[in-house]
Amino acid sequence: MQDSDAPMRATIEYDNGKTLMAQGPQALHDHVASRMEKALGKSLPQMEVRFKDVSISADIIVKDETDVKVELPTLINVMKTGFREMRSSKHVVKKQVLKNVSGVFKPGTITLVLGQPGSGKSSFMKLLSGRFPNDKNVTMEGQVTYNGTPATDMQKHLPQFVSYVTQRDGHYSLLTVKETLEFAHACTGGGLSKRDEQHFTNGTPEENKAALDAARAMFKHYPDIVIQQLGLDNCQNTIVGDAMTRGVSGGERKRVTTGEMEFGNKFVMMMDEISTGLDSAATFDIITTQRSIAKKFRKTVVISLLQPSPEVFELFDDVVILNEGHVMYHGPRAEALGYFESLGFKCPPRRDVADFLLDLGTDKQAQYEVKAQGRTIPCTSSDFANAFERSSIYQQVLADLEDPVYPGLVLDKETHMNTQPEFHLNFWDSTALLVKRQMRVTMRDSAALMGRLFMNTIMGLLYASVFYQFNPTNSQLVMGVIFASVLCLSLGHSAEIPTIMAAREVFYKQRGANFFRTSSYVLSNSASQLPPIILETVVFGSVVYWMCGFVDTIGAFLLFLVMLCVTNLAFTAFFFFLASASPNFNVANPISS
Repeated sequence: MQDSDAPMRATIEYDNGKTLMAQGPQALHDHVASRMEKALGKSLPQMEVRFKDVSISADIIVKDETDVKVELPTLINVMKTGFREMRSSKHVVKKQVLKNVSGVFKPGTITLVLGQPGSGKSSFMKLLSGRFPNDKNVTMEGQVTYNGTPATDMQKHLPQFVSYVTQRDGHYSLLTVKETLEFAHACTGGGLSKRDEQHFTNGTPEENKAALDAARAMFKHYPDIVIQQLGLDNCQNTIVGDAMTRGVSGGERKRVTTGEMEFGNKFVMMMDEISTGLDSAATFDIITTQRSIAKKFRKTVVISLLQPSPEVFELFDDVVILNEGHVMYHGPRAEALGYFESLGFKCPPRRDVADFLLDLGTDKQAQYEVKAQGRTIPCTSSDFANAFERSSIYQQVLADLEDPVYPGLVLDKETHMNTQPEFHLNFWDSTALLVKRQMRVTMRDSAALMGRLFMNTIMGLLYASVFYQFNPTNSQLVMGVIFASVLCLSLGHSAEIPTIMAAREVFYKQRGANFFRTSSYVLSNSASQLPPIILETVVFGSVVYWMCGFVDTIGAFLLFLVMLCVTNLAFTAFFFFLASASPNFNVANPISS
């Protein structure tokens, strides 16, 4: 007789990420998901995204410059240009970013968003992920719901359910690939939470234990799993780097950007242009993995790509085609060619389907037109949108929007989503984690540390040689030396403004994903500056104090160091505020001087 417990025996070793991924990502996903569903007694939690009549418009100020001339930058020409700009009139233009977009993204599906640059793909993805900036000059209309709940009712907690991968690769350049991913993992809980564990009670004792063991192992080793899935194992201990610091390649950096947002118990995954800098083979592997995640873990995956290869295009279930903010098509991928053939467009045999779809609505579409008697062929994006709204595919979309939300999805929201906190870590744990990261970044920048230490030593010797053994009873001279010492130490931190401003992009991304609180970030940045500030204060202060001939008592010397340290810290906080509040470096730099 066959052993009834055999299906629950682990067919994958749980020792580390490599053993978990030994049989490939699809095998791991099937192994873990099947055990979790048996212990839950139902399908894994799911989230359906619905959006109806969504429009985004922005008010843009445009200057009337009809008499603009290109002239040499002489003093007179610069003055003339300045006076001309002062006299030029301005008017506000309303730009439509998205226009009456409607649709449904269902759990367990992977959807491709296609569109030319400027078509509104990024705005569309940001809106559905809750990351679209709510500026005063931007008007948003329509409704977006998640399992029937409006986005406005769950705005604070939405990043815990919906991930968003940006186009830009913003990272701390001195952290390694593994450190970057491990930080994201720690910020999202770092393992299977007790809150999630309590749901694995609806199977047999063996099934419940098997589910807990599999889920705990996957969550514990998820950084290593992501590294294996994205093909980053050969560069996991290499710093990420940037334009000024040599690190991983551009394609590897793009994969780090993708992997960073895969942590946490997300139900919807929005990925914007994740194939930039990747070859077709790497893109195929990544999309294949995302398809497996969507199918096995019942996730809703939406990915925007610019020019996917035919093999990658075939991996998607549905496709959304955007052009100038209009939806030209939203439906099954397999029906896209037939739909556009009904409009009078034929894809040539040797033309990639994705490239063919991207050319529609542009000046390149004439080569695909098939003339027929009595048929009007759409030309503009609005023509395509109107034609789509008359199609049976769009009527099915409207029917899906009008259907009541499946009761199981409502139950998933009440059971698994309403209980999610806004942040996985409490204030002190989050602050400690950020301090650890900031200290690692600060101490790893040895060139900057040694440069500051060398500069302060030289400046201390210069000050001490000028005021060597002065008369300590001359109050004006004493105050002058103290004032000069404070300025020398404090104003040197203005050089950190570009570094702080470069880190803002990383902060916006990670704060938008609810990795940590803003207060924790500010406190950790201040705390991480203490060691270098104390070091340079002791070096500079010791040279100046004793060589200049201040009062030779230890109490007065320590008081002098404390004064330098506190003022140094205050100026550091001021420059941090300046870099955070200024829109760009060109504004912050003159103020800091």
